[in-house]
Amino acid sequence: MTRMEQARAGIMTDELKAAAAREGIEPEQMLEGVANGTICIVKNKLRNIEPLVIGAPSRVKINANIGTSSSLADINEELEKMHVAVKHGANAIMDLSTSGDLEKIRNELLKECPVAIGTVPFYEMALRARRKGKSVLEITADDMFAVVEDHCRAGVDFLTIHCGVNRQTVKRFKEVDRLAGATSRGGTIIMEWIHVNNAENPFYEQYDRLLDIMAEYDVAVSLGDGFRPGALKDATDRVQIEELVVLGELVKRARKRNVGVFVEGPGHVPLNQVVTNMQIQKTLCENAPFYVLGPLVTDVTPGYDHISGAIGGAVAAMAGADFLCYVTPAEHLRLPSIDDVREGTIASRIAAHAADIARGNRKAIEWDHAISQAKVDLDWKKVIDLCIDPDKARRYRESLPPSEDVENHCSMCGEFCAIRRSKNVSTEKKN
Repeated sequence: MTRMEQARAGIMTDELKAAAAREGIEPEQMLEGVANGTICIVKNKLRNIEPLVIGAPSRVKINANIGTSSSLADINEELEKMHVAVKHGANAIMDLSTSGDLEKIRNELLKECPVAIGTVPFYEMALRARRKGKSVLEITADDMFAVVEDHCRAGVDFLTIHCGVNRQTVKRFKEVDRLAGATSRGGTIIMEWIHVNNAENPFYEQYDRLLDIMAEYDVAVSLGDGFRPGALKDATDRVQIEELVVLGELVKRARKRNVGVFVEGPGHVPLNQVVTNMQIQKTLCENAPFYVLGPLVTDVTPGYDHISGAIGGAVAAMAGADFLCYVTPAEHLRLPSIDDVREGTIASRIAAHAADIARGNRKAIEWDHAISQAKVDLDWKKVIDLCIDPDKARRYRESLPPSEDVENHCSMCGEFCAIRRSKNVSTEKKN
């Protein structure tokens, strides 16, 4: 039985109780959410990890993308990126490797990674075709499903599959006047496959076959957004919404087959359209958990896209997004370095935490109150221990110039410490 099937049968598992305790919600609420599909518990039945829980009222989670490319295929560096992302709070890792020994990279990550791992099987489909001297456009439906099954059998916890890129949405794509076209790598692979072969997307046409494989391993399906906007000008256009309508139907079909499912979203979206995008998705997809890339709220931030993505992510999650894919400073420029991974992870964590507070999450609010009290107490050790990046905060604190009173003020205020002066007034009032 899948987790959804167990929940619908009213079976309260130890795993579900533990997940509810971590999220600070009642077990019955968790059971109901898993049963109706508004909460997705992500973990391949073959892995021994703490499951990823996404969907309200659980905390907003973040994902960190790593992976090789044709310019750099160093498995050790990707493993280090994974460890850095997890250390700084990533709840999931996506392996987007497109070069090197993909099976070895995936297996090493699965062996060492303590959190949920996702993949995009289209990348390996393309690599396998190339090794056979073929184009990815020549692969068959059986070739595609073989890769999906290999990933599930290896232990991958969730797969991004672009099932909503079908003949109708490709037709609509040809009709719209997009500035950036389609910017999803997996989405464009299957779009071109449909165009060249004049055939339907096998993952749409044989969707039940896909669900049967996922159910066998209790792997969650992440319905990829092949037509997410890659420029602000393209946001919320007809092809993006048409694909979302298709994904909403596929959500219902996955739930009928007791398969955990969540939906991917944009992309590049103007700040004033972010809330609208979340509301449309939640409506069309019946409150399925929503996984967003950023979204980036401006296109002019190469080198600072992690900030643009954090702004969009905070607003999106406040409005209903449940899972934020980080954006690093290297986005649009190069493969991210280890430092880029750290910066991107922390920026997305800040966005997720800000949204948790806005959504009324008790644990998030208590965390903020605790660090505020430590600041008032001028307890610098506790402030550093509680902050989102203790290493960086500690470096700043240790860089203070020598002072006799260094523990009782910050370097900016010195003798004009506002906290001490306000305490003097408060104490006098009480006396």
